[in-house]
Order: sequence, then structure tokens, then C-alpha cells
Amino acid sequence: MRIGTPREVLQGEARVAMTPDSALQLQKLGYDCAIESGAGDRAGFTDAAYAAAGVEVVGSTAELWESSDIIAKVRPPTEEEVGYLSSDKTLISFFYPASNENLMQLAADKGASVVAMDMVPRISRAQKMDALSSMANIAGYRAVIEAGNNFGRFFTGQITAAGKVPPAKVLIVGAGVAGLAAIGTSTSLGAITYAFDVRPEVAEQVESMGAEFVYLDFEEEQTDGASSGGYAAVSSPEFREAQLAKFRELAPEMDIVITTALIPNREAPELWTEDMVKAMKPGSVIVDLAAERGGNCKLTVKDEKFVTENGVTIIGYTDFPSRMATQSSTLYSTNIRHLMTDLTPEKDGMPVHNMEDDVIRGATIAHANEITFPPPPPKVKAIAAAPKKAAAKELTPEEKRAQEVAAFKAQTKQQVTLLAVGGALLLGVGLVAPASFMQHFIVFVLAVFVGFQVIWGVSHSLHTPLMAVTNAISSIIILGALMQIGSGSFLVILLAALSVFMAGINIFGGFLVTRRMLAMFQKS
Repeated sequence: MRIGTPREVLQGEARVAMTPDSALQLQKLGYDCAIESGAGDRAGFTDAAYAAAGVEVVGSTAELWESSDIIAKVRPPTEEEVGYLSSDKTLISFFYPASNENLMQLAADKGASVVAMDMVPRISRAQKMDALSSMANIAGYRAVIEAGNNFGRFFTGQITAAGKVPPAKVLIVGAGVAGLAAIGTSTSLGAITYAFDVRPEVAEQVESMGAEFVYLDFEEEQTDGASSGGYAAVSSPEFREAQLAKFRELAPEMDIVITTALIPNREAPELWTEDMVKAMKPGSVIVDLAAERGGNCKLTVKDEKFVTENGVTIIGYTDFPSRMATQSSTLYSTNIRHLMTDLTPEKDGMPVHNMEDDVIRGATIAHANEITFPPPPPKVKAIAAAPKKAAAKELTPEEKRAQEVAAFKAQTKQQVTLLAVGGALLLGVGLVAPASFMQHFIVFVLAVFVGFQVIWGVSHSLHTPLMAVTNAISSIIILGALMQIGSGSFLVILLAALSVFMAGINIFGGFLVTRRMLAMFQKS
């Protein structure tokens, strides 16, 4: 069978659903590949590159749709494109079925099978096909770059001969794929980055990337993201009010705000109100990644950039992935190739539309003259991280002092007990042992005690547990040898000197090796 990719007809769309590399992989699955002439030009893939990869370059849109059994594209089809479908064809593209019910009905009436890339379930097995995440990753990165292009200062702080430059403060609202990509880019550029999300389980991810998670003083337990397929769920009115209050508190301090909050099959929630925009400093920037679904910012204008009366730049572009068309096309075409791998279990160029498969069923919105949207919940739910345990209550200075006193008393009691037991043992041995034995025995006991205390007083970051034990033994040997080196016997002096030499090599060599091991994990 043949897979064909037409030129995208939406104004400004530069991505393409098939690249020369992905075409080579599709051919290994047994498919013939075709592409409309010029479809990859804006993404940097020429017709010659496709031809070299064994892809047939077709001259017209109608011919491409007519000659292809499977059509792979980026944007949802137009009514004219749906008119090309028939019962023996399969369409794979973004579709947004909740917003395009008429198109979905037209496709079902044609008898075509439609696989919506935006409906791929967020389960572990489907991550390689998750085109929403691929595009969100690019959008989050590009949003920070776009903000920096419109921000009049450095992201990172600097101290120069001309003066001190403070670091920019960036707030990321929403810590999904786009939000995490924005956090990573912002922290890499040196900004002080804050992030907020309604899902408590993402706090650890945010903090691990070098950002500060914004917590709310709100006790209501939030809905776990896993119950909604890995997406944030709708918040209660009380939580929303607490959230807005926190944003109003942060607004005057932030230089850049990037909003990414979306809820599946709903308009984007309004999180950054007009009064928050007015509270921001002149020169601040807002990038609204939810602009296509209405925007998280009250003043966002879809596909436009404008400056408010108080000097805040608001960016509502909806084509961030298309602004990095080469990278976006590479990732998106890879997502489609993985989907085709699942659809072609025998690798014989014949797709098997298995409606019992969680991924295929979840992404299919029309099949066999029926609308199959919405899909049933997947048998395997998205697995979210367990919520982070509440931080331990910070102790007051009086409580800390009481703990220290209690610990000191317990340690002192233990040491006194050990000394008493040791003294009793020495006394018992002294009553039955000769004086010559006791002299050497006392040296041995003192060496053990002092050696143990000296080595265990070294910071644990400077030696491994095994190295600590060997160094403790060596310190016992060296201390005992030092106490015997003044003996009148030549043989004892010689043996003591050799003991000092060999034990010294072990101690200093052990610390040298440990330091070299630690240096391997230090940043250059």
C-alpha cells in the first residue's frame, strides 16, 4: 500500500508529515511512499532529497490523495480534503475532534478511517507516538527564545565594569511537557525560574530542573493527573481563587510569564487576568502557549503580538512548532512512523486496524462508517508519580536547642558507659596478667580508641565507608607503632618504623584515591 503526504494548506504552516529519513523507515515496513511536490520545502526538505530516499514526488494535490491509500498530514483536513477520502483510505493527522465535529461526521460518512494524532492515549507504550508531547516540547523551548527576543535584558545576572545586571525572573504556569521544556530552557539561560502546576506530583520534577515550585496555602486535595490520562484536571472554584491570589502576589516581581495550561476538550482556563498584566513592570513579556484555545491570559490576541499601555508585551502566536519546522517535522514524522509500526505488525505493507488495541482504538475517531469518538478509557492508565510528602515542620530555636541537649546527654551517657566497661576490663586483665603484658596491652587499647575517634571525625563526603574502616585500622597501627618507636630494642624500633611507613601509605593513599573519585563527579 502507499502512504502519501500532501502539502499543508493552512497559511503559515511549514511542517511536513514525512521526511526523507522517515520515508526510508516506512519503506522497511513494506509501504510505498509519495509526497506532493514542494510539501517539504518550508521545512528544509527538497523534492530531490525525497526522490533520493525512494519517495515518488507527485505533481498535484488531487493526484496525491487519489493515488494514496494512507494520507499522513499535520493540520486537520479542510472540507475539500475530506472530500478526497473514501472507504478504502486512512487519514492520519491532528484533528481535534471535539472542535471539529462536522469534519468528523463527513469523514465517517465517507467510510474512511481517521486516526487523530492528538488523541493518542498518554500511556507508557504510546510515548513514542505522542505527537502532542513532541510539539509541546518544541513550543516550550521556542516560547522562552521568543520571550528573550522581546525582553530588553539578559536572562542571567552579570557583574561587569559597567555595573551589575540582575537575573530575569521567569514564571512558568503549567508544568506539563511544554512547561518542563520552558523550565529547562529558562534555567539553562540563567534566569531565576518559578513554576506552578495544579498537580502536586510534578513539584519534584520542577525542583530537579533547578526551578522553584510555587506552592499554595490551600489544604484541599487536588485531583491526581493520572485519572485524566496524565493531564491536569479541572480545579475547584476555591482552589482557583487561591491560585489567582498567588499570581497577583507574584505579578509585580516577574519579568517573563509563560502560560501553558490546557484541559483536554475545553477552552483554556483564564489564569492571568487584566489586573495582573497591569501590575507587571514595563518591559515584561507574557507568552501564552494556550492562545489557540482561547488563551490563559485575558488580553491575549490569537496569532498576534502587541504591547499594552503599561509596556507589557503579550505574545499569542499559535505556530511555535512551525517556527522550528525542520525539527518539528523530524519529530512528528517519527511519531507517525512509530504509529505505522503498530498498525503493521507483519511489516508487509498491510495495515491492521485492531480496535482492541488501546493505542489504535484511542486514536481512532472514525472507522467503518461510524464515529468512534470519544474512546473508552485505556485499560492501562497513565502512571503519575506519587505526591511528594509534606515537608517536616521547621523547628523553633528552642526546640532545636532541646534536641541538641538531649542528643548530647545521650552521647555522653553512652561514652561514660563504654569507658566504665573498658576500665573494668582493664582492671580485670591487670589483676591476672604480668606487668610486661599490661604495658603493651594499654598501648593497644589507647591506639584503638584514638585511631577510631580520629578517622570517624573526618567528614563522610571525604571517604567511603570501606575506606573509613581501612583508614581506622591503619591509624590504630600507626599510633601503636609511634608509641613503640622509642623502645630500646633495635628490632622493635625497626618493626615500628616499617609499620609507620606502610600504614602512612595506606592512610594518605586512601584519601588521595577518594579525592580523585569525588573529582570525577564535580562540574568543571
